[in-house]
Amino acid sequence: MTTQIVLLAGGRGTRLGALSETVPKPLAAVAGKPFIQYLVEDFRRFGFRDFLILAGHLGRQIDNFFMRRPVAGAEVRVLVEPEPRGTGGALCQGGDWLAETFLLANADTLFAINYLDLVRPPEVDGWLGKLALRRSPCADRYGEVEIAGGRIIAFRERGHKAADGLINGGIYLLKRTILERIGEGMVSLERDVFPRLAGELYGQTFAAPFIDIGVPEALAAAQTMVPEIVVRPAAFLDRDGVLNVDGGHVHRPEEFRWVEGAEAAVKALNDWGYLVLVVTNQAGVARGYYGEADVHRLHRWINDALRPQGAHIDAFYHCPHHPEGITPYARVCDSRKPGPGMLLRAMKEWPIRRDGSFLIGDKESDLEAARRAGVPGHLFRGGDLRAFLDRAVRRGPA
Repeated sequence: MTTQIVLLAGGRGTRLGALSETVPKPLAAVAGKPFIQYLVEDFRRFGFRDFLILAGHLGRQIDNFFMRRPVAGAEVRVLVEPEPRGTGGALCQGGDWLAETFLLANADTLFAINYLDLVRPPEVDGWLGKLALRRSPCADRYGEVEIAGGRIIAFRERGHKAADGLINGGIYLLKRTILERIGEGMVSLERDVFPRLAGELYGQTFAAPFIDIGVPEALAAAQTMVPEIVVRPAAFLDRDGVLNVDGGHVHRPEEFRWVEGAEAAVKALNDWGYLVLVVTNQAGVARGYYGEADVHRLHRWINDALRPQGAHIDAFYHCPHHPEGITPYARVCDSRKPGPGMLLRAMKEWPIRRDGSFLIGDKESDLEAARRAGVPGHLFRGGDLRAFLDRAVRRGPA
């Protein structure tokens, strides 16, 4: 699975008028912070750490921004092209820094999909890329993408037809060998390269919020739309008895057994647009059975196991305390369920919208914690967690 994110940030943004004369388009302010910061933070939420930004017009400002205000957990490298060469040319100039497979996105658009789903490569030989597609009722304005069996067979020019159709969503999983097909000079990936590669490219359709800040009206709309996208409801999940079979103080990967449907449930929540947060009592730490390092290690393993399936958990919260434990964990703690502390802390640390949030637990103490935190709780008594999710909360907000 790819771990590198490449952002195209070289355009002049002429349609934004005077604003783009002094500020590169990706640094345009949206609800109090640069647009590109939202983009990097959204990718970072899915576990991506390695970022390469291919900048052009006023690109040093982008470099200086990330030097002054780094995004936690992200390693950002900015390359500034000496002269404009289009999206294809910019990619070629950054060729020495590209991973064998990478995720490419425009730095002036946000398509809030499940990125881990996109980075799963097509299960065929000979593919060069996989494009995120979205359905539009006016595909003629953008140019339609025609697919058959997941393979892109044609790119239709603007004005081809006015009916509902699939269009390019601006995020691509690409192999570095695509550089051999780009050519010299000013080259556009979308107009010059992709149409020639129909048959070697694949597409996956996503239904998710999308915004492009390239014109003044869209930038104005982004001031309210982007916060609405990034502030999400949360699905709080207990761990033992909900995600994994509760075997008693599970703390090693070899002890971990998934509850039926648990992996599919996490992926569904990712696809629906929820933040997915685990809140788990870990009294085994207080009782001296294992340490907090073991808890963190297991939680990293859980996400490593989920990612190849296009799923992830945004954060894990655990309470290691118990009144009858050992020093320094022997104390009453409001984070220990039924206390609401873990949920309340998550609400401070993440952009969570209470409306639509919920908790799934297997004990009454889980539901009490949810009630005290101000969100509904659902009691899971075993069985298929994915089926339970559909019954309990129905379709999510995405």
